Amino acid sequence: MHGRSVVAGVAVLLTAGCAAEAEPVAVPPPAPVSIDVPAASSGGACRLLDFAVIEEHAQVRFDVAAASARGDSHTCVVRSGAASLPELTLTVTETSIDPTTFTEDVVPSKATKITGLGQKAYRRTGAAAGGHGPVAEVGWLAGGGRLATLHWTSPKGTDRGAVDDLVTGLVELAKKVDTGAL
Repeated sequence: MHGRSVVAGVAVLLTAGCAAEAEPVAVPPPAPVSIDVPAASSGGACRLLDFAVIEEHAQVRFDVAAASARGDSHTCVVRSGAASLPELTLTVTETSIDPTTFTEDVVPSKATKITGLGQKAYRRTGAAAGGHGPVAEVGWLAGGGRLATLHWTSPKGTDRGAVDDLVTGLVELAKKVDTGAL
C-alpha cells in the first residue's frame, strides 16, 4: 500500500507541474534584412549593367532593375527603390544597318558625335517635358550588328547644366557595356 501512495503522490506532483505552465515571453520581431541584388539578376539587357559601375559614372546609386524584351530589342530600366526618377534605360537592338545609315537615319538632330565608342556614336541632352526634368542620351552602333542606347531621365526641377555634365559620365558608362554579351 505504501508503494501505491508514493506512485499517487508522484503522479499528483507531475500533473501539478504540468498545469502551471510559464507565461509566454514576447520576443521582438527580427530586424528586416536588406540584400543587395545585382542588376544582372533581372536578366535580359540588365546582365550588361552593374549598379556600382553606374554609380561610378553617373554619381547616383540605383538598386532596382527590370528587364524586358520585344522582338530583337532588349531593355533594362534601373531606378532607386526610393524614387521613380532619375531613371536609366539601356536598350540593345539587333540591326543590319551600316555606319552611314546610322549617321543619316538614327542620329538625332543637334546630337554631338562621339569617338571611341562602337562604329559610330552620338550624345545629346534634351529639355524637361511633362513630369520629368532634362534627359540625356548616348547612342551607338556597336559591333556584332547591335544598336545600343543609354537614356537618362532626371527628376522634375533638375538643372539642365547638371544633365549636360552627366552625359559625359554616360559616355564612359556606355564604353563599359558589352553588347556582345547579350
